[in-house]
Amino acid sequence: MTRAEARARPVAAAWWRGLRGERIPMVFLAAIVVLAAVAPWITPYDPLAQDLGNVLALPSLTHPFGTDDLGRDIMSRLMLGTRVSVEVGFGSALMALLIGTSLGLWAGYRPGIISGTIMRGSDVLLAFPAVLLAMVVAVVLRAGSGGVMLAIAVISVPTFIRLAYAVMLAQRHQQYIEAAEAFGASSGYVIFRAVLPNALGPLAVQTAFTVANAVLLEAGLSFLGLGVQPPTPSLGLMLQEARSYIRSDAWFGICPGVAIVLMVLALNAVADGIARRVDPRGATRRLLQTAP
Repeated sequence: MTRAEARARPVAAAWWRGLRGERIPMVFLAAIVVLAAVAPWITPYDPLAQDLGNVLALPSLTHPFGTDDLGRDIMSRLMLGTRVSVEVGFGSALMALLIGTSLGLWAGYRPGIISGTIMRGSDVLLAFPAVLLAMVVAVVLRAGSGGVMLAIAVISVPTFIRLAYAVMLAQRHQQYIEAAEAFGASSGYVIFRAVLPNALGPLAVQTAFTVANAVLLEAGLSFLGLGVQPPTPSLGLMLQEARSYIRSDAWFGICPGVAIVLMVLALNAVADGIARRVDPRGATRRLLQTAP
């Protein structure tokens, strides 16, 4: 074992002890991510195969979650629908993190016309209701998981811009920044090597919450017909297909609904745990509230 590994083990153990209340959600979330990664190879049935002789079958040993209105296995469709939610949730959050953090740090470090344009542009985007803006962007980019991912990333970028901008303003005149500039450090070095490490805590918290919001938005857009299109499975699309049978076959819609609820609850619990560990005093919320 190397010295780095020996030092990392106590740190990891301390983190795990600190997340005592979030261990079950973390394990559950990890299981969801693994399931989403291997879903195409372990589904018990073809999620697109129709069996019109076995429509709306009740849960059984053959079909644990029953079948839908076209005789397709709900369990198989749930597994692939979860994969779509994970891809869109983490993909959109990662894009928003990279773009928003870069723009926000640059705007805070280099005040001027470009900085003002970036911040006022983020204010304009924040002025629109998130769902409405996501619907407009999804329509422009056309439906599909890729379009939904970009739409959610667009509406999430302003939050990361304001957060990174506030971090930069808080650190801009610290002595270590002035020392780096006095030694001739480039702007890129100061932004990404000196200031960015101080923003990792608040950014990690915001990213975790963004993933949870993205899962909900993807389900909502797919429910409205602006996201994933049939016959590709999606949790929101499955809810939309089940709404006509909510009185006669409620379990048809309960299955994807419960999957969404459990996934979002697990993500929020993990986000709360991260917040308590890296942001115990609520710095992220204060930074967002005080950012110009």
